[in-house]
Parts: sequence; structure tokens; C-alpha cells
Amino acid sequence: MSNKIAGAEYPLAKIFSSDFDFVIPAYQRPYAWTDDQALELFDDLYSFYLAEPEDDSYFLGSIVLIKAEGKPASEVIDGQQRLTTLTILLSVITSLLEGEVRSDFEGYIREPGRLSQGIRAKPRLSLRERDRQFFADYVQAFKFNELFALESAQLEEPQQNIQRNARLLRDRLVSAFANDTAGLIRFGASLIQRCFLVVVSTASKKSAFRVFSVLNSRGLDLLPTDIIKSDVIGNIAAAKQEDFTNTWEELEVKTGRAGFAELFNHIRMIYARAKAQRTLLEEFEEHVVKKSTSSEQLISKVIEPYAMAYLIAKKSEYISTTNAADVNALLKWLNRIDNSDWMPCAIQFLSTHKDSPAYVLWFFQQLERLAAYMHVCAKNVNQRIVRYAVVLEELMGTHSLENPIKTIELTENEKSEMRDVLNSDIYYLTARRRNYLILRLDSFLSDGAASYDAKVLTIEHVLPQTVEAGSEWEENWQDADVRQQWVHKIANLVPLTQQRNSAASNFDFTKKKTAYFGGRQGVSSYVMTTQVLNTQEWTPDVVNTRQNNLLEVLEAGWKLKPMSAVCL
Repeated sequence: MSNKIAGAEYPLAKIFSSDFDFVIPAYQRPYAWTDDQALELFDDLYSFYLAEPEDDSYFLGSIVLIKAEGKPASEVIDGQQRLTTLTILLSVITSLLEGEVRSDFEGYIREPGRLSQGIRAKPRLSLRERDRQFFADYVQAFKFNELFALESAQLEEPQQNIQRNARLLRDRLVSAFANDTAGLIRFGASLIQRCFLVVVSTASKKSAFRVFSVLNSRGLDLLPTDIIKSDVIGNIAAAKQEDFTNTWEELEVKTGRAGFAELFNHIRMIYARAKAQRTLLEEFEEHVVKKSTSSEQLISKVIEPYAMAYLIAKKSEYISTTNAADVNALLKWLNRIDNSDWMPCAIQFLSTHKDSPAYVLWFFQQLERLAAYMHVCAKNVNQRIVRYAVVLEELMGTHSLENPIKTIELTENEKSEMRDVLNSDIYYLTARRRNYLILRLDSFLSDGAASYDAKVLTIEHVLPQTVEAGSEWEENWQDADVRQQWVHKIANLVPLTQQRNSAASNFDFTKKKTAYFGGRQGVSSYVMTTQVLNTQEWTPDVVNTRQNNLLEVLEAGWKLKPMSAVCL
């Protein structure tokens, strides 16, 4: 088998054509993109469509295939997440069109087949076997209403991701192109004609995996920070270069090589206060280096103090005679969030006000609340960056505990949005958001004294998702609509430090408490679970009361009550 490696750039019109027959092999991980990645992709594509000249193109990255030259069969080694999400997006666009133009777009999702050429009708992308039929039956058959009607909790996680991303992408398209079919067609045409993927292919599996390994290398390759270092140190007088080189390298050792690169991205954000559009090398030069009076000033007045602030925030190691424990507890919660977009605000604040412990505590109470709001309410990266940029803008001015920044506080609309999510079926949140919310609630119940380092965390329903006929559950919860109303609410969920036990999920309440929720010792590490263990029955009235109580705790802990209620 040939080891020849080929690479070429193709528009999506060519990617989703009979030149490629994509198959996701069984050994690949499942479809894992959440709404964050899907909506970031959409927002970037939509912004490009609105802002860029028509002769420009958009680069979507690269994919690696096992593919013989001249043959369409393509085993995807790298790139399945993008190919799957792009297929969902194009399928949703197609489903919103009618007539001849719809038929045109359908051709990018499904090969119509040509018997005269021996080409059979089939989807252009086949997911791994476990999800293949599901994807074909709903997404590639454009049956989105049927897809959205499925009970999410009964789907496997990859299928939940497909359902969630399809719904979110359709909502975005409907919002962006309400009553504007012509605009939707132009947007779809822009995707097909102006968006490109680099395809790296070889007929040899060994070669394909070698390419994949190189593209995803974790070795000590040259980083942008190395090039920046060379340029910055090179501009310092020779007599001082050794001292500044030692300072630079000491900071790199303290933060770690990857952490140092992360720090430079945060510094870029502090200066640019906008999402990166080009490489770190280009943007750091434009926004940071050019605005520094000298290379010496850049190292001593920017990189060094920001690195110290980064280490405090990253390691939760704030030191002060007062408030240190409370501040570090808040930093630990911030570091549990699945993104670090909050970090530039923390770095900028600590670099200038770390010696004001009362203000530091106030600031991180507000920052953790803001970050939690965006985390729990599923704000994507573009929304987060825009929101934090406003805070950064104010942080660059004069402020103090007596005159604190205002933009870091939640607006009344943001409070209302968060209260709505907290009172919704939170079991449907992604695992990271759901776990953060439930553990944060448990910490509020424990007055912040609890520590959460469990390696295994599962979230379980008290009232089971499926109620068996003749059970105690059916007797106490006779109305199926009432069961559906409460089953996925926060009041009906408990955290456990053990693996999920499917056999125990339908036990009657008393047995479930003693045999499952209480563990071997009959006690729990979590206040929420202990409360359930101390409850004698589990009825709609009990759950309703518990829901109201828990929401009160969250509203008090995060200060979410509307201003009108606070003033009464």
C-alpha cells in the first residue's frame, strides 16, 4: 500500500460531493461537541458572512483521512467533530428551504446516486456504527421536529449532543434569517463556496496516524512565546539581556510551558479586549508589544506582574492577613468552570489591587457569580468574550472598594435569566454545567465549609425517570404530568460519590435511601443528599417545598433576587 501523503484545500462544495465518502471508524470517540463549540462555529461563520468581502475565504482547519487516490472512500482519522457539526448545520439550512433550492442543498447531505455510474444513494457522512442510523434517520433525513420531540434523557450522550446542537443551530438560523429566505440561501451558498478545509490524505493507515500524531503533537515544539521572547530580548541592550532572559525563563518555569503560552493569550485579551482573529504571534505584536514603551518595560511592568497574578488565580493561592481563605475558595470555584475566559479579568485586577483584601473579596464574589451565570446559562465563547471585554474596559480605569467597577455585577435581565435556568429541568444541562451547579448549591448549604475532590461524581434522581406499575412511586405520584414536571428539577437530584447503579434507580424511596444514597456507612458527603436521607417521604408536596427552599439558597448565595425585592 502506498505511503504517499497528499494535501489540498477544498471548499465545502467539494468536501460534500461524490469525491468523498466519509466514514467514522468504530475506534473513534463519539460525537462530543457541545453547544459551546457548535455555537462558536456558527457565530464565526455568520460574522464572516456579514463582515468579510465576497472574494475572501474562511479556513475551517484540516482533516486527516485514510483515502486512496482517485477513490471516494474516506476513513476519518481527524476532523469528525467538524464534519459532523457542518453536516448538522447544512442539514438544518436545507430543512428550512423549499422547492428546487432545497433539492440543491440536499445534495450536500446525501449522495443522490447515479446508477449509470455505479454510484448508490447514501449519506455523504456515516458516523460510527452506534450512532450512524440515528444520525441518518433524523439529521440526514431532515426530520428535525421528530428529533427535537425525543426525550433527551433517554438518549445516549452523543445523540444528546446531536439533538442539542441541531436545536441550537436551527434557533440561531431562524433568529438570523427570520422571513428572509433569500438571506438564508446566500448564507448557505457562502458556506458552500467560501469555506475551506485542508484535506490531508494517504492510503496507508500507518501514514495517516503519523500525520495525525504530528498535527496533535504534545512535544516541545517551538511556541509563539519562544518567537516573542527572541524578538523582545533582542531589543534589549546586550549588557542587560542576560538579566531579562533569566527573569523570562524563571516566569516560564513557574507557570509551566503550557501555562506561559496561556498567560500570553490572556495578556493579548487584556489589551485587545476582543476575540482573537489571527495568530497569537501577530496579535501580541500588534496589541501588546507595539504599545509598550520598551522591551524592558514590557517584561518588568507587564509580563512579570501579570504572571504573578496568573499564578495566584490559577493555583488559588491568594495571600493576605484577611479574606485569603474566602478568596481562594472563590478562585477554586472559578477554576472548576470549563473555560478560562474569566482569567484576564482576574489577572488585570490582581496585578493592581491584590493589596486591598476587602476589595479583592468583593471583586471575586462578583466575578464568580458572573462566570457562573455564563457557565450555567450556556453562553458560548463569543458571548463570554464580549461580556468580559466590557469588564476589562472598566478595569483599565480608576476604581476601588469605595468606587467599585459596575460592569462586573449582573444586570437585572441576567439575574432573571439565571433564575429561570435554575428553576428549569437542570438535569438536561451538560454534565459540566449540571455538576458545577449542584456542587455550588451544596457548598452554599454547607456555608462554604465543604471541600469537593471526589474522583467519581454522579447525579441521581430521587423520583426515578421511569416509574414501574404497582410501585410505591406510582402510588405517591399517580399523575404522569406531575412526575414529568418535577423529575428533572434540582429538588429531585442528589450528588453521589459512587458509580451509577441502574438496578437501584427504581427502588422504593426508603430502600433507595438506605441501599444507594447512604452508601456503606449510611451517610453522605453532600448536604443535599443528607437532606434527602433525613426526609421521611417523597411526594409532590415535599419536592415542591424543597425546590422553593433550594432556589432560595441559590438566590441568596449568588444574590440573584431582583432589585425591587431587595429594596422592599
